[in-house]
Amino acid sequence: MQVSQKYSPSEISLHTTKKDCWLIIHGKVYDVTTFLEDHPGGEDVLLQASANGDATQSFEEVGHSSTAISMMEGYSIGVVEGYKGGAAGGGAPNTKGAVVGGPVRARTLQQRQPQTSSGFLDLLLPVLVLGLAFGAWYYLTFYSKAKA
Repeated sequence: MQVSQKYSPSEISLHTTKKDCWLIIHGKVYDVTTFLEDHPGGEDVLLQASANGDATQSFEEVGHSSTAISMMEGYSIGVVEGYKGGAAGGGAPNTKGAVVGGPVRARTLQQRQPQTSSGFLDLLLPVLVLGLAFGAWYYLTFYSKAKA
């Protein structure tokens, strides 16, 4: 689908209500009014993103599925005039496995990786703290009284 309609940021900013909601993601303009009630994160998320202007960073931080990204094309109504961003010509996000959004996206993916747990250290630290507490209690209760 070739999008030729261009919208100014000021024109897009007029569409931030439940009855008329547009988003800017990667330089493309999406009319998500009909999708508000169906959005898994709730309509408030989209309305807030719309009110904030460019929703690219918020969109990338969430980490949408490839299905969600492919659905976006159906809501595309044009591009932002004079958009200068990462996606060439205000195109759709890159879904070929490359890291979209640069360091922010990479950091988000890195944070989502399950933490590797070293079971031995996870057990050792609490046991060490308990042993130290018991040692202090024993010393203060029995050893110091015996000297006094």
